[in-house]
Amino acid sequence: MSDTLRLVDAHHHLWDLDRRPQSWLDDPGHEPIRRSFGADDLRSAATRPIAGRELESTVVVQCVASVPETRELLALAGTDPLIGAVVGWADLTSPGVADTLDDLLAGPGGPYLRALRHLVQGESDLGWLQQPSVERGLRAAGERGLAYDVLIRSHQFDQAVRLADRFPDLPLVLDHAGKPPIAQGDLGDWERELRRLAARPQVRCKVSGLVTEADWQQWTTADIRPVWDVLLSAFGPERLMFGSDWPVANLAGGWNRWAATVEELLADCSATETSAILADTATAFYRLNSLTQQPL
Repeated sequence: MSDTLRLVDAHHHLWDLDRRPQSWLDDPGHEPIRRSFGADDLRSAATRPIAGRELESTVVVQCVASVPETRELLALAGTDPLIGAVVGWADLTSPGVADTLDDLLAGPGGPYLRALRHLVQGESDLGWLQQPSVERGLRAAGERGLAYDVLIRSHQFDQAVRLADRFPDLPLVLDHAGKPPIAQGDLGDWERELRRLAARPQVRCKVSGLVTEADWQQWTTADIRPVWDVLLSAFGPERLMFGSDWPVANLAGGWNRWAATVEELLADCSATETSAILADTATAFYRLNSLTQQPL
């Protein structure tokens, strides 16, 4: 496939519930995704091209706070050509985090580890990312050429801004656009805080996870467009990357419906802007064309 027609899904998940149960799937309403999902399930689900591009490469992202899960994802990336990078987990607060990262990077599929993530959205401490132990872990990650996926809700933007200011050389990407409250309809606070973070040049943003912040059953493209317009204005297309958040997206229509929505939203973008959002930004950020662990 030509480089100009690449499609990268910069954010999806895989899980095997027989090996690693996940309690969050027991919440009411999660029945459609309360089963195991593998890479072949994604291949079967992602059948709709976007702007003439078929899915070529993906970034698989951790689900649980588990080093063994990260090892499994890395080993899978080493054998499955669809997966171009892994966003894993390590305990950033641990004094031994550097050794853990070295061990992951040296293990099966280790070169595919390109970033770390923690579910900051579930932390009650509004300064969690500024804890000295966390900052030590982030320095260890940066020293090994790793980026960091920022998973927060809209009330947690302040610590993400402080993170960006304290680590100007650490590449950051905001997952799911900071989870705008689409279903509630009031985007004012989210937009103000998102623009603060977007002013930090090392930050990128994933256009992902939006449909599950809307009404799962009744959302339309019109509900997503105000968020899209803010993201384009705040980050520019060269700092945005498409992600499906599959299979979580199955709660609100699935991969193909989200793909159709993104294609509709891209209608006014140029070919260069479309390429940035659909492939180029993610390729550069996660170094999808390289198996070296050089700093970004």
